[in-house]
Amino acid sequence: MLYSYLKIALRNLRSQRSYTILNIVGLSIGMAGALLIFLFLRHHIGIDRHHAKLDRIFRINTDLHLDDGSVEYNPESPLPLAEALRKNYPQVEQAAFLMMNRELTVSVKQPNTTQSAPLRFREHKGTGLVEPEWFDILDYTWLQGNPKTALRTPNSAVLTETWAKKYFGSANPIGQTLTLDNKTDVTITGVLADPPPMTDTNLGLFISMTTLKQFDPQHEVNNWWFLNSTNRVYATLKNPQAATSLEQSFPALAKKHYGVDAKVFQFNAQPLWDIHTDVKRGGETIRASLIWSLGVIGVLLIVAACINFINLATAQALRRGKEVGVRKTLGSSRRQLIGQFLLETSLIVFAAAALALLLVALLLPLFSDWVQLTLSFRPDGPTMLFIGSLLVSIILIAGGYPAAILSRISPWTALKGKLTGVSERGFTVRRVLVVSQFVVCQALIIGSLVVANQIRYIQRADLGFRKDNIVVVTMPVNQQARLDAFKQKLSQYTDIQSVSFSHRPPASDQMYGGSIKFNGSNDWSAFPVRERMADADYVRTYGLTLVAGRNIVQSDTIREYLVNESLAHQLGFRNAQQIVGKKLQYYHSPVPLPIVGVVKDFHQKSLREAIGPCLIACKADWYARAGIRMSGQTPAQTLERIRQAWQQVYPDEVFEYQFLDDQVAKFYETENLIARLINAFTGIAILICCLGLYGLVLHIVGQRTKEIGIRKVLGASVASIVALLTAEFLKLVAVAIVIASPLAWWVMTKWLQDFAYKTDIGWWVFVLAGLLAVSIALLTVSFQSIKAALVNPVKSLQSE
Repeated sequence: MLYSYLKIALRNLRSQRSYTILNIVGLSIGMAGALLIFLFLRHHIGIDRHHAKLDRIFRINTDLHLDDGSVEYNPESPLPLAEALRKNYPQVEQAAFLMMNRELTVSVKQPNTTQSAPLRFREHKGTGLVEPEWFDILDYTWLQGNPKTALRTPNSAVLTETWAKKYFGSANPIGQTLTLDNKTDVTITGVLADPPPMTDTNLGLFISMTTLKQFDPQHEVNNWWFLNSTNRVYATLKNPQAATSLEQSFPALAKKHYGVDAKVFQFNAQPLWDIHTDVKRGGETIRASLIWSLGVIGVLLIVAACINFINLATAQALRRGKEVGVRKTLGSSRRQLIGQFLLETSLIVFAAAALALLLVALLLPLFSDWVQLTLSFRPDGPTMLFIGSLLVSIILIAGGYPAAILSRISPWTALKGKLTGVSERGFTVRRVLVVSQFVVCQALIIGSLVVANQIRYIQRADLGFRKDNIVVVTMPVNQQARLDAFKQKLSQYTDIQSVSFSHRPPASDQMYGGSIKFNGSNDWSAFPVRERMADADYVRTYGLTLVAGRNIVQSDTIREYLVNESLAHQLGFRNAQQIVGKKLQYYHSPVPLPIVGVVKDFHQKSLREAIGPCLIACKADWYARAGIRMSGQTPAQTLERIRQAWQQVYPDEVFEYQFLDDQVAKFYETENLIARLINAFTGIAILICCLGLYGLVLHIVGQRTKEIGIRKVLGASVASIVALLTAEFLKLVAVAIVIASPLAWWVMTKWLQDFAYKTDIGWWVFVLAGLLAVSIALLTVSFQSIKAALVNPVKSLQSE
């Protein structure tokens, strides 16, 4: 019997080639889109989930609850916290401190060569100073060395396999020496297998924490007050439920070390699996809400493809009515008919799945480049489970309803050719399904327009400083004489307009700050003040606008301050000129110093965050960046001159630079990612909708061929016939626009709330999105409608 069903199914699919091809193409596109989304989500959801103690690993964060009611969410914690957790808290099985992504110049002596200069690498990410307990918390595979002793002593280091090959090639790295920042030698005591790429702690060079004093002799290892964005504390608890009791003990810990300021420093334990999507504490650019939103979009793509199948299948009811009637008359049960129709559906779905896998193989490299990830399709358990579930769901959803409709047709009604009741009910259902499809399309179109408008707003926003034609060069710190020499060499070139040394440019992903005492007050401010330690050329180089007073005078140490308008307003001065001459005390200086000028507000981070109070002062031992403004007329030649000047002044350092506008653009990687994803899946949804509309129009034209011929004989114009065939669909699209617009407005308003500075969702967005949806539907429907209207009426009236 199964063979008979299969034979009949293949015959039916061959006889209805257009129906079959449209369904296979529509389903394959929807399945390919869903599979791409699955691979993307699997990467992000799978971050750091390979660790055996996953449910017991926590990061201890230090959030700052300020007196003005604001909260600064931080991923960092003070260095001595790990030792305190190990010794004093029974809930903690193990704890370790990590100082990650420390910028280092790594030098490697070249063996068996007469060349004296070592190989040098400038590392920005992938390095870390760690306590040896780190390897008791997270899982690593040791190829060489002992995890218990490898990092117990100062000047020891461990490499991953890839980093060992980078530095030493095929030679055995154990016992080899690396020179860090041209002053500190470390000996390699262990080699690790490369960890899985899906991790947020992807380090390649681990340095013993006891080496910290050689990097920074002034660093106080027992300082509870020092917080830095690179400092982390991780802990393994004896059981997951212990996190609650641990957090309940944190207020007493804060009271012990911070006294009256304990209410400011509030520790909390965050599960390892939650860290990746916690953007407010420095997680990746993708939020948990975006992950779930993409999951919903993936489901909607499949639903849209299934709607096409259902619409086309129920539209075939009239054609297959007599077949059903004959089969029922000959004794076929409803169950057998449902089985027959589900088999046909299964054949289409499996063919679509094969085509979808081919599309994924072709599109995955491009998609990976779009989302800036290395995604791969692996036929492992989770992937095969997803594909299997997808196939079963589509077969049941797409095939179940049409099978139920067709199988319940009365044989007498079918044999008489009267299926009016069924067709009317089916058409009502098809109306709802078509509207549902276009609600999805319309919402995605509106979303893509809003995201594009916000990105355009960001690109055109006044940042308060100039970002064009500025090269930012990473500088060795604490080398004032060389800084002056480097600046002197650059100043001789006319295509270099100005040079400024600072800790960071005006907008940076690293923020430093603290409280102030103002105008003789004994109380520290309830709000934080951000700092930009820079020389006197900072204002000119970055194009800051001085609105009151004068610029700071060049100095090696803090002697006076520039403040921004927000700080002046926060201190109660509406007129910027009024704060000039007042004194403030910052934690870097033991005495109050004068405010000599006020600069116009500038964005210190992305437009997601409001501009906060900020001050600018000279502090030469903090300078880690050189901002070099070029004329922009011959950038390649200017860059070569900068490189040559660098090599003359810093022959032992690696020259690195980045354009400031590229740095600023990195703030908005999330928005660009969202734009690319929404545009891609909007295109897929529109294509699926168009295929469905085209199939329905093809069917309706076939059903109304004689009617069209009679109308033409009676004098109907081509335009009137096209209007007749398209009017019904345009009404459905209009209903979809009405439904989708408020839903999309609500979702995108929620998304824009993440930005302190944002564009408005204007009425034109909905008008434009509506026109696009109507145009897409009109083009899809009109093609077949015009073709039908142009057919010779004689042929139309002769058709069966």
